[in-house]
This record gives sequence, structure tokens and C-alpha cells, in this order.
Amino acid sequence: MSEHSGRVTGGRVVVIVGAGPRGTGLLERIAANARELLPGDRPLEIHLVDPHPPGAGRIWRRDQSPLLRMNSMAEDVTMFTDERSTLEGPVRPGPSIAEWAPRQEEFAPYREVADPAVRAELRTLAPTDFPTRRAQSAYLDWVFRRAVADLPPHIAVTVHRDTVRRIDGPADGPQTVHLTDRTLTADHVVLTLGHLDSAPHPRHAADAEFAARHGLFHLPPAYSADVTAELARIAPGEQVVLRGLGLASVDLVALLTEGRGGRFEPTGDGPALRYLPSGREPVLHLGSRRGVPYHSKTGYRLQGPPAPLPRYFDAAAVDTVLARGGQLELRRDFWPLMAKEIGFGHYHELFHAHPGRTALPWTEFLDRYDRHGWYTPELASLVAEAVPDPADRIDFERLDHPLAGLELGTAEELQAHLRGYVAADADRRADPAHSADLGAFLALLSLFGQLPRIAASGRLTARSIAEEVDEWFFGYFSYLASGPPGFRLRQLLALSEAGVVRFLGAGVRIERDEAGGSWRASGATVPGHLVDATALIEAYLPKHALGRTLDPLLAELHRAGRIVEEVVTDPDHTHRSGLVTIAPADSRLLDPSLGGAPHPRRTALGPHTSLRSATAFARPRTDAPGFRQNDAAARALLRALAALPTAPALAA
Repeated sequence: MSEHSGRVTGGRVVVIVGAGPRGTGLLERIAANARELLPGDRPLEIHLVDPHPPGAGRIWRRDQSPLLRMNSMAEDVTMFTDERSTLEGPVRPGPSIAEWAPRQEEFAPYREVADPAVRAELRTLAPTDFPTRRAQSAYLDWVFRRAVADLPPHIAVTVHRDTVRRIDGPADGPQTVHLTDRTLTADHVVLTLGHLDSAPHPRHAADAEFAARHGLFHLPPAYSADVTAELARIAPGEQVVLRGLGLASVDLVALLTEGRGGRFEPTGDGPALRYLPSGREPVLHLGSRRGVPYHSKTGYRLQGPPAPLPRYFDAAAVDTVLARGGQLELRRDFWPLMAKEIGFGHYHELFHAHPGRTALPWTEFLDRYDRHGWYTPELASLVAEAVPDPADRIDFERLDHPLAGLELGTAEELQAHLRGYVAADADRRADPAHSADLGAFLALLSLFGQLPRIAASGRLTARSIAEEVDEWFFGYFSYLASGPPGFRLRQLLALSEAGVVRFLGAGVRIERDEAGGSWRASGATVPGHLVDATALIEAYLPKHALGRTLDPLLAELHRAGRIVEEVVTDPDHTHRSGLVTIAPADSRLLDPSLGGAPHPRRTALGPHTSLRSATAFARPRTDAPGFRQNDAAARALLRALAALPTAPALAA
């Protein structure tokens, strides 16, 4: 199936594989830059290929449960550049979903949202609401249509609801793009494939085989919207272990409770909820390494002026560290600067919005804060002097391991303790008196202005990339800053009080009991306590790995030796990240058949690539790295097309 925006012939041809948010963002940047970089006498045909709807793509498609929501407030989600964006191409402002939703008729090209439930949600969407993913799907559909409408007349777009199977072609000539039942001939191909599936990691094989032997239920990491039918196999009352307490776990809990007919109602005691079971729910045992849910998103705005970020973790500071001799490590060489930046955001908000809880003038505090490293005794003394209440200080180690050293005697003590912890977190994240947490969050986001450059510098040890960047930092970031909306924690409390959810604590261990034909789960927080379960869900998002990819195009390119997995190696360690290696400057695919050089006619953008941390949409006015990457790739692409000889490649 194909959709056309218009027709130009006799020009260059680009095929974009993947029409979700990343492909849409690239298209928006092509529209923004084309008048400058691609003359009007050089017509261009753009073919977007994706089996899912353009704009939303697979992850944000409309066809998913209305229970699944974004974990960002509506005012914090945009697909557009703004006055804070630092990029070479022109800034093209546009509305966030919060600005677009209630005034859709004002933003061309207008088309009424077909689904009445989504239409009603959008009309009443408040800036601080957390939209459903179906509402985000409608926004992304409009962004895509606007990007197409903004293209100059000499550029046309065709959308193919199809899958690319293979790409052939020489480095110095047209590329043949094989779809299911036709081919396209392109001057350039861009892979914006989005979030992809891989075959399960070998570590899940033993549990899968165990489940098959004993007739049990086992679910490896998966995207929640894709597994609704599989969850139906879990019986009411069945004992289920969910390993993981992040966003995937929250979604799965919603699908297995509210999704089975249960309801939440107010108790009349503030924001607290009561859960009314349907009787079709399983019993859900939740555990993880930390043993606590991800911190919920804040439900308020800054109460003081925004901190001028970055201050300590900027390009100059990173350059100074990179100039040192020898190999570097993230936690030893960069984290103290990163932590000081986050601390700056935290204390800037505390001093400016809540000065009654501080004991020094801001100017004096900042002057002394500037002089000392994060982990120095001098800085610790300064913070103790200036911030009397320990609850107003930021302690990264305590945040990272909130149950460290805690041992309780019974499972019921653990349930009570975790309910207290979750309630306190939900209260804090809903109370603007603690807006310093939001100041820290914004400073944490600012780190991504430099982090990709550090990861791509070649200076970090292989072990640091593996254990400190890919494992620790990104996991810690998600735990601190990418948790669920606050109402999800209130629901979790209600489910716990109803006995539908049970907490396992920190350091969860799951063993296979061959004699009993069940899994046995335990945690370090209650030594000796065991839970028997007949269903095991790996309740975290899958991590794509090139060597196990289920994407047919990447699998074929990998088999043919035309792309390469990022491998970082040194005398002490080898790290295979599973990511596709690209050139940092313009996102060209590195091609082993070209000696590892960038392929002149192939580009890749997105989470499957080695340029970490560049998300497809972002918070407004944060100079989002993803937008900068899209702009650089679009400009490089347009310059390359303009420089081609006049003989065009034509769509077959």
C-alpha cells in the first residue's frame, strides 16, 4: 500500500526506512533545510517505508490499549526546534502536544482525529496531564503531515506500508531497496528503524525451556503493547513473578489488573486510591535489583527561575578531561562533574524557590560551590552548613540503593515498608515544595549535551563503556528521571493494599525448582522468604542486539558484512554493545567492506545506533541532542544529493 503527497519526476530519490518519530523528525529537518541546500531545479522523491502508520510508527501506533500512557506531561513533549536549539539549520518552531491538542484547527494541515475517545482526550488535555500513547499517536500523525506540507514544491513524498528486506548497490552508485514485492532505486538510503526486536538473550533460554517442560508461562523482555494476547494465557489467581520495576513493569501491571476489569476509586483521603478487583487478576510479585519502583515523574513546574545550564559539564570541561593522557573512565573522570551539574540544578531551585530552607545567601553558596569537587569534604561541609535539612540535600548513592543494608523479618514487614516508601515518593513528586527534584532532573537532562561525545571519543575503557555507560548510567538515569506518572504509584499502593501486588524486595533471585515445577523467587531484604510462581515475566524493555536482530534488513546487512556492531576493546576487556556503528558527525553507516569507512549513500539514526541518548522527541527548550543529530544528518544528505551528477536514480 502506498500514499502519495504529490509527484515530481526526473530527480533524486531518497528512501527512508522507518516512518515513526525518528523518520518524521528527519523529514521535518529536510523540509527546514531544503530551500537552502537543494536547488529547485533538483527535484527530489522521498519514499518512506514502514508497515506501521507514518508519524507514530510501531511503538506509538493508535492500535494499543488506552491504559498505556506516556511518562511525560503533555507540555514536555515536542517534535520541534525552538529558540534554545543550537543547530546549523533553521529553527522551525511548532507546538508541543499540550499546545496542539486543544487547538488542532489552528495548526495546518488540520484533520479531525477519527477515534472519538482519543478526540475527547485531546480536547480536554491539560499541560500537566500524562497523555495516552494513542493521543501521542494522533500528535505524531499531525507532525508527519505538517512536515510533508512544509516541503518545497520540488520535493514529493510517497509512503509505502511495507517492509524493506534488503539493500544492494555499490558505494559510488544507486542503491536498490527491496520491499516485499517491489524494488526502489535510490540515491541515498536512511535507516530510521526505531525500537527493534531481537531474539531473546541466551540467558532466557533456560527459563523458556523450563516453562515448556512444566507447562508454565514465561515472557522474555518485550514491548507491552505487543504482548496483550500472550498475557491472556495467565490464569486468574495465578502466582506471577515480574522481574523489573521500571516502565515496562508498570504497563504490564496495568494490563493485568485494570485491563482485566478491576477499577480504582478515590478513598476520600487525599490522592489515595482503593482497588476493586474483578476477580480475574493474577497475584503479582514484583522485585528487582534495587527493589523499589522507578521514581515517579514530577507533577509540577519549577517554582524559581531556570538554572543556567550547563555550568560544570559543558564542552570546555569535557575537553579538559579528554586532553588528559591515558584511558578514561566515566565514574572516575566524568561523573564528579556530572554529579556537580545535577547538584547545581537541585540547589539552584532550592535556594531560589525555597530560600527559607537554606542558611546562606545563594551568591555565597555558589561562590564556594564553584571551588570544590563533588566528592570533597569541603563541598560536603558546605552543603551541610547551607542546607540544614538532610531531606533537602541530594545524595546520589542513597538514591541509587534505597534498600541497601535493610533486612526485615517477614514478608508483611516488607510490604508495609515498601508501601511507606512508595507513598512518600508519590507525595514528594506531587508537592512543589520539593521542586528542587525537578531542578535536578533538568540538570540531569542537560548531561546529554556532552555524553554522546564522550562515548564516541574512543577514550573510555571498554569496561567503562560496558559497565558504567551502557549499564550503570543509563539504568540510573531511567530510575531517577524516566519513571511513571505519579498516579501509577498511587495505583501500585492500592494494588498492594488489595493483595494483588506483593513486593519481593532488593536483590531479587529467581531459581527453577524442577521437582516442584515452579520458579522460586526471593529477595535479600527478607532473608529466607520464598515465593513459588508458575509464571515469570521479564518486566523490562528489550535491548536490541545486532547479532540477534529480528529486523530483516539489519540481519541481511550484517550477514553480508555491510554493517558492523560497535565493539569496544582494550587489553583488559571487550564490550559488544549490540549497536550499529555510525559516524558521529553525520550518522553515516560504517561499512566493513569499505575498510570501516562511512558509506557515502547510507545513513542510520535512532536507538539501534552507536550515537547513544538521542531520543526522537524531547522536552521544549532543552536543546535536544536528537534534533541536532537529525539536522546534521539532513544537511549532510541534502548536500550529498545536490553534489550528485545530473543523471538521476529513478524509482522502479
